[in-house]
Amino acid sequence: MLEIIAIIISFFFAMNIGASGAAASMGVAYGSGAIVRPRNALILCGIGVILGAVIGGGEVVKTISGGIIPSSLISIKLVIIILFSATFSLFLSNLLGIPLSTSEVTVGAVVGVGIAYQALFVNNLLYIVMFWFIVPIIAFVIAYIFIMILHKFKLNEKYNFQGKLITYLLILVGFFEAFSAGMNNVANAVGPLVSAGILTVSKGTLYGGIFVALGALFLGRRVLETNGKKITSFSKIEGVLISGTGATLVTIASIFGIPVPLTQITTSSILGIGIAKSGTNVLQQKVVKNMLMVWLISPLVSLTMSYFLVKLFLESDLYTIFVLGSLLLATIGANSLMKASKQEKRTVHEEGGGI
Repeated sequence: MLEIIAIIISFFFAMNIGASGAAASMGVAYGSGAIVRPRNALILCGIGVILGAVIGGGEVVKTISGGIIPSSLISIKLVIIILFSATFSLFLSNLLGIPLSTSEVTVGAVVGVGIAYQALFVNNLLYIVMFWFIVPIIAFVIAYIFIMILHKFKLNEKYNFQGKLITYLLILVGFFEAFSAGMNNVANAVGPLVSAGILTVSKGTLYGGIFVALGALFLGRRVLETNGKKITSFSKIEGVLISGTGATLVTIASIFGIPVPLTQITTSSILGIGIAKSGTNVLQQKVVKNMLMVWLISPLVSLTMSYFLVKLFLESDLYTIFVLGSLLLATIGANSLMKASKQEKRTVHEEGGGI
């Protein structure tokens, strides 16, 4: 029964991965107009994800299943805790329509378990987190420099970057980005199952890829719209740059078994273009602020939740549960007071402005 529960949570998590990170991979092709209908973009995304998972998803699966905490530590109960903690964080972000890194929430959940049992490969974790910071920065810099060069030398006026060839190229690199999502992100859902011996690597990547594809197809519309049209507008040549950069960086990381935040990489490229074209005003947009907030909070949410569940159900550590619960209530209370204070100041300002 516990194995069935673990598999159900894993495949539900995979569908949420498809709705979040995988769907975002086709946002560029959709947002730039290369693919007009969102359904077509999501179908191509699903095909790319399955192929990426089956062909090259094994190395990241090995990292998630045994590279952060010892695989010998993993039991079916811990698999359920890890998957539930990660799924909960990702599901909340999908309800908000905000693209979120599944790698962050999954690694956060695994780390929470490792901290609870004091069995964590710290060097491996630091190595992974380092790439979380470096790779999106690289994507941002590449996009920013490219756009500055494009405008400085007026390449858009010299060359036709809106023709059919560039449209087909954009669709191709969008598919490549979905392929890279399959290589990297599917492991987040099936890695814990593999570590517990419930699935083999080959079966895990296949089944996981299928459910990620289903999630993209049926649940990915809002994230597709967010990444494609709500951050900044971009041309087709800019879209080629975004998808091509993200896909290449993620594929390289996947070959070495490093789970990286595909969504952050793609969004960082889009922000690089937005700042190069419009200045830092793009950072004032509400959708960008929301994404930055969720990126920072989500790994901590999944980490805290998995740690809490281990202490509650497996160790019955009531003291730790009380402390964590108190901290959570204090955080929620402080956040509510801050919102109330801001609302009061806003009300006073509006009333004063009307005199």
